[in-house]
Amino acid sequence: MPRYLTHLPLAFIAILLLLLSACGDNSPSSDSKVFRYNQASNISSLDPAFAKDQANNWAVAQLFDGLVQTNDQLEIQPAIASAWQISPDGLTYTFQLRRDVFFHDHAQFEGGKGRRVTAQDVAYSFARILDPAVASTGAWLFNGKVAEKDPFQAPNDSTFVLRLRQAFRPMLGILAMPYCSVVPREITEHYGKEFRTNPVGTGAFKFKVWKENEVLVFTRNPNYHERDAQGKALPAIDGIKITFMENKRNEYLQFLEGKLDFISGLDASYKDDLLTADGQLQTALQNKVVLLRSPYLNTEYVGILQQGNRNEALRNKLVRQAINYGIDRQKMVRFLRNNIGVPAENGFVPPVMPPFADQKTKGYTYNPQRTAELLAAAGYPKGKDMPPIALETNATYQEFATFIQKQLAEQGIPISVNLNPPAFLREKAAKGEADFFRASWIGDYPDPETYLAVLYGGNSAPPNYSRFDNAQYNQLYEQSLTENDDARRYAQYRAMDSLLLSEAPIVPLYYDEVLRFVQPRVKNLGINPFNALSLKQVVLE
Repeated sequence: MPRYLTHLPLAFIAILLLLLSACGDNSPSSDSKVFRYNQASNISSLDPAFAKDQANNWAVAQLFDGLVQTNDQLEIQPAIASAWQISPDGLTYTFQLRRDVFFHDHAQFEGGKGRRVTAQDVAYSFARILDPAVASTGAWLFNGKVAEKDPFQAPNDSTFVLRLRQAFRPMLGILAMPYCSVVPREITEHYGKEFRTNPVGTGAFKFKVWKENEVLVFTRNPNYHERDAQGKALPAIDGIKITFMENKRNEYLQFLEGKLDFISGLDASYKDDLLTADGQLQTALQNKVVLLRSPYLNTEYVGILQQGNRNEALRNKLVRQAINYGIDRQKMVRFLRNNIGVPAENGFVPPVMPPFADQKTKGYTYNPQRTAELLAAAGYPKGKDMPPIALETNATYQEFATFIQKQLAEQGIPISVNLNPPAFLREKAAKGEADFFRASWIGDYPDPETYLAVLYGGNSAPPNYSRFDNAQYNQLYEQSLTENDDARRYAQYRAMDSLLLSEAPIVPLYYDEVLRFVQPRVKNLGINPFNALSLKQVVLE
């Protein structure tokens, strides 16, 4: 579709899309085979180099592929790469590429037909992430990790070599992130910054039209290389239509009317309409809505500033431990979350993360007696003479802050609640101006390092908003980065997680869950701990 279409009125776009569907051109033939979802937060770019949040990730994942991908069980699977080898020292990754992967058709290619993907495309795509002129938000993926000279090599069209500065075992997981999608050089250089609205990839769907903040349409890629378990070509649907209603209540009503195929997550405006207090579908919806539920690699917690904390009580480890024992996480999840989520009674790393699923870290449980003992040992019996502690949060989490305030008050710990706009709260935490603050961390890749790096002393804020800097922890973290033996590395991870609980620079609250409310006509949507969205396997009945 012509690029100038993105500047036309929405009504005219809708009419033109209908005309195109009637005339072929691989446009969605009807809504019956088009997957429809709403994106309440704006999509800022369709360029993988800026796949910085869930909104961008979900869209980018439909249009692009990387060398590897993760399945719903967090296992690394082939994508553009059919196989790979890692050198014994962990410094060199060699990938063999499939020969049947082609970019989407585009006028910039010879004859308008998408050409085959080569190792040179992979090398270019990765180098582009590090290019200061591009200013990718994903540069952190490779900065300090890849070799200083020639880190991305293509000895031939079907072999790509990645060279690291030092061993880093989570690297395969990083390569599965949307940031590491493969793009064609001639197209990205042709569009420059406008590649964000003119994406060309190798994914199961290809770009059609985008009226920003109103509608975004993808259509089926007829040349996609993947097939399902029965050998049928993917994708199985004609296209995807994304709308941009900001109001979550309106999104929910559109879903009930059958105008959206799924909604993700639980908003306060409709949580009680959908779910009982025990987290089950309301009886009236059980034959009308399918609920998909999965653990989420997201830890909600309260951070405690370690360097420069202005509150003398919080500088005392015993007080921090007392706070951890003083919160009933079971009650919090039940009454504030309709039992959605898991009380964080393990470590900072969600227990669903391999290898913690097998050997969970023992964390804090509600124990008022232990809180009282620790307060007395810290010199604040029953909270006597303790300076008030300000809990910094935003309006979205006001209920949680009030719950924590009341629970700790029962133990004699004085808490006040300060509400901040989200951006202001992040800025305060980044500057070290928040002593006690609500936060969360969503894992970026399927390795515990993505969590443990948050509290590494060598990292500033972000991500280390607590400014935790413990010599033993730092040493374990640095050793784990170069440890090629999985058993020893996992032992180091568990030791770090346990040390965090002992030093208590954080108060884990709960591990979130992914919820998807789906129309019965949707099959094979799937669900995963990253809340990643892949629609290539979806069938619409």
